[in-house]
Amino acid sequence: MKWLNCTKNRLVLVGFVAAIALGGGNTKADFTFGETTNLGPTINSSYEEAPDCISADGLEMYFSSNRSGGYGGWDIWVSKRETLNHDWGASVNLGAPVNSNQNEDFAYLWADGLEMYFCSRRPGGYGAYDIWMTRRVTKDDPWGIPENLGPVVNSSFNDTSPCFSPDGLELYFSVNRAGGYGSDDIWVARRATKNDPWGEPTNLGPVVNSSGTETVPFLSSDGLLLFFSENRQGDRPGGLGNADMWVTRRASVSDPWGTPMNLGPIVNSPSLDNGPRISPDGSTLYFCSERPGGFGGAWGDIYQAPIIPIVDFNGDRIVDAEDMCIMVDHWGEDYPLCDIGPMPWGDGVVDVEDLKVLAEHLFEEIADPTLIAHWPLDETEGDIAYNSTDDNHGILSGNPSWRPDSGQVNGALEFDGIDDYISTDFVLNPSDGPFSVFAWIKGGAPGQVILSQTGGANWLSTDPSEGKLMTELVPPTTRAPLPPLASETGISDGKWHHIGFVWSSARRTLYVDNVVVAEDVLNGLQGSTNGLFIGCGKAMGAGTYWSGLIDDVRIYDKALSAEEIAALSQ
Repeated sequence: MKWLNCTKNRLVLVGFVAAIALGGGNTKADFTFGETTNLGPTINSSYEEAPDCISADGLEMYFSSNRSGGYGGWDIWVSKRETLNHDWGASVNLGAPVNSNQNEDFAYLWADGLEMYFCSRRPGGYGAYDIWMTRRVTKDDPWGIPENLGPVVNSSFNDTSPCFSPDGLELYFSVNRAGGYGSDDIWVARRATKNDPWGEPTNLGPVVNSSGTETVPFLSSDGLLLFFSENRQGDRPGGLGNADMWVTRRASVSDPWGTPMNLGPIVNSPSLDNGPRISPDGSTLYFCSERPGGFGGAWGDIYQAPIIPIVDFNGDRIVDAEDMCIMVDHWGEDYPLCDIGPMPWGDGVVDVEDLKVLAEHLFEEIADPTLIAHWPLDETEGDIAYNSTDDNHGILSGNPSWRPDSGQVNGALEFDGIDDYISTDFVLNPSDGPFSVFAWIKGGAPGQVILSQTGGANWLSTDPSEGKLMTELVPPTTRAPLPPLASETGISDGKWHHIGFVWSSARRTLYVDNVVVAEDVLNGLQGSTNGLFIGCGKAMGAGTYWSGLIDDVRIYDKALSAEEIAALSQ
């Protein structure tokens, strides 16, 4: 075990910091989502609700609704709770002067709770929807008369969904004004200090905005993650339904935003899923959804999903000393895989805050919700290759041999290159969105296949002439179909190699031993809803059967990061 290989200094550091960590403290980890639940009839009604924001202490939820008992079409409401462990209380309309006989929604509460920004169609603005602001002296005082943010921020178009960077110097909002890339885009206005006026808004550009609709932006409390939604059409490539929620990341507040990623099928459904809001402590995602089983109308109900820590760094599904050693190996570094505290997205350095999170989960068995198929191939006998994530077990054909002492991760399965293979039921459709597939292999020959989809494509194989890693996952049929993505790295040299393919909904990437060996940009992949073959080609053609060892085959329904990929091979 890797624990036994830790140096004395590392052991001392682990013991010292773990003792601090186990002393207590509430910290959160890098986000994946737990089970989605409806907030119930206290918040939701037979009308429409959408979450706006959560107060800094987590005890007030502001939301918009067109339910009866209000002042206009949409009003801003608030629900309170005594502690973070209590249920939300009865919903109360904020009343005048915040709400009027026009629409008011998309409230954003400043951290001190004394300023609130929102959108309204009320008279006195510059367009159909404008951004307004109201103040109160203390949290117990009523809200004052709203003020329009003025013609620099607001336009003759619909200016909606305001949110701010933590320092208050960036104002993000969505608008369909001229100069954008689609319908509604996300724009940002900046100012030098909180006492200065807002500068002219600028479009976030084509990396974030698309020819579709980007709306309802929301910044994480460190300002490094920007969540947003599509509109109803769901026309952003890589989506899962009618409309999805997305996130883009930047390394620092001065860096550009990266390529957006879909928040995934745990929170995005085939129905509309919209309006992502993260609680200030980073523990919960709130959003609205039209999914079945709710109480509401066209925009549906407000749902929540817990944000759970990713602390199984090496992917062996248990949090133990090996994970702690990985963290200590990167102590003091900006290493995203282990940077899991104090917020779900870390603070840029691996330190005590991260080890506190890890220590809270030591010796827990972890079920990674993004790992949708995992065949460890550690059996010693029989004709079934068990899948550790569900009951989609593989059936052995031919006569492959179990090698319990010859694997790279415990045991492995040896294929004869003639008629040995494993068949499985359907796992995923490559056209549905991001995914990753990785395996350990040893041996093989040119033209042989490690993993394929029946009647679809060879996902991982070697080229016919030199045994170099390639994939035949290509875009949908066009007049000039693209060729397979082929690397210049041979893998049929009789040595163990960790190979893989990552699809990000915009880029396909091949890996060998944690190194990118081939990469390009595409608009999509050809789909298939068939099962998989491990150890032979998609059509079971002669010459495509693998001759050698295969171990630890994994499929994820997300694009793994470089750090996550490196951790798989440790």
